Amino acid sequence: MKHCCYTLLFCFFISTSCFAQTTPFDNNVYRHEIKSVEFYNSKKAASFPAIDLGSNETVTLGFDDLSGGSRTFNYTIQHCDATWNPSRLSPAEYLESFIDDRLNDYTYSSGTFQKYTHYEVKIPNRNIIPKISGNYILKVYEDGDQSKLILTRRLYVVGKRVSVSANIIASNMVSARRTNQKVNFTVEYSGLPVQNPNTDIRVFLMQNARPETGIMNSKPTYIRGTQLVYNDVNINDFAGRNEFRHFDTRSLKLNSERISKIYKDTANTVMLLGDPNRNLPNYILLYDNDGKFFILNQDGNDPRRDADYAHMYFSLAANKADTEGTAYIVGQFNDYKLDDRSKLTFDSRGRWYTDLLLKQGVYDYQYVWVSNATKKPDDTILEGNYFETENDYQLLVYYRQTGSRYEQLVGYSLLNTAKQ
Repeated sequence: MKHCCYTLLFCFFISTSCFAQTTPFDNNVYRHEIKSVEFYNSKKAASFPAIDLGSNETVTLGFDDLSGGSRTFNYTIQHCDATWNPSRLSPAEYLESFIDDRLNDYTYSSGTFQKYTHYEVKIPNRNIIPKISGNYILKVYEDGDQSKLILTRRLYVVGKRVSVSANIIASNMVSARRTNQKVNFTVEYSGLPVQNPNTDIRVFLMQNARPETGIMNSKPTYIRGTQLVYNDVNINDFAGRNEFRHFDTRSLKLNSERISKIYKDTANTVMLLGDPNRNLPNYILLYDNDGKFFILNQDGNDPRRDADYAHMYFSLAANKADTEGTAYIVGQFNDYKLDDRSKLTFDSRGRWYTDLLLKQGVYDYQYVWVSNATKKPDDTILEGNYFETENDYQLLVYYRQTGSRYEQLVGYSLLNTAKQ
């Protein structure tokens, strides 16, 4: 399976149609009043939402409803294959318990300008328990009607049956050695009854938990006993990109590093310092959270209910006019979606700007440029691209037994460029 590193470098979305559409099998928010969606392994906030099958591990889902009051939200999980198509299984085949459940754990905001209701649930629980490993889509919907979707999240349930070893090196392509990171890995599958390793196992690899950057490895480079080796010079070559930008609003009483001004009236307004174009010749070390965000409030007791919202004003000196293209702001906080809500506006002073309503906390973000000429998103034009960038890589191993109607998730490994 061959991939052009330049395609990965300049277009991490397949086409502009990717950000014009949403599907019920991706991370999506379907209502404008739903904010601050968190979904992570309960052991650590903002972590990858993967849990071991049959263990005591859970994932935590939390979100705010800014419409106020309480509403009837239900949720369920649905089994999917490695490419997020629904499996040909009935709920009874992948769930040990009920088909769905009501979301009963909620609390009202306290002492905030913006009133909201915070909802939270942990999965598995006594009502929703996955029976088999694999990809699951978590659906939250209103009034027991799945056509009234509120949000969806991707969940990974791992039944570990393989082991993985991996290393991250500079690209084998001379022209990309200063910008790209190549992942080589080996899957040991002696614990599986594999008839054809070239078709029974496939491996999905993504950077910083972003499916749009992912590469599906359908065939190994070669087979060595019960080991599948993936190290062809042309595969798993990722743009290193750059460290994320960030801001800190854990306190709205004083300015932090990236805050210019804070205004308080009937709402909170925060003006951030202007952002420059960071596409520079050389890498500059910055510490980031690989695109994540954390809901935090230094001035309260429980950020789930006493962290306030603020209108965050961003401005970008892109050195590009609106006749050339459009700038977008993305991060885990908005599922990296390129849409009207993440689109920046060009002003008469030659800068791009937008304001977002965000809950207090620490946020990573970056800018994406969509050229009018190519219509393709590019997250390196405004941010830069460097081999030295610290990145996480999530490696997921899928297995379909001969004659089976579903794919199992039999291995998961978290890699990091700085921890090899």
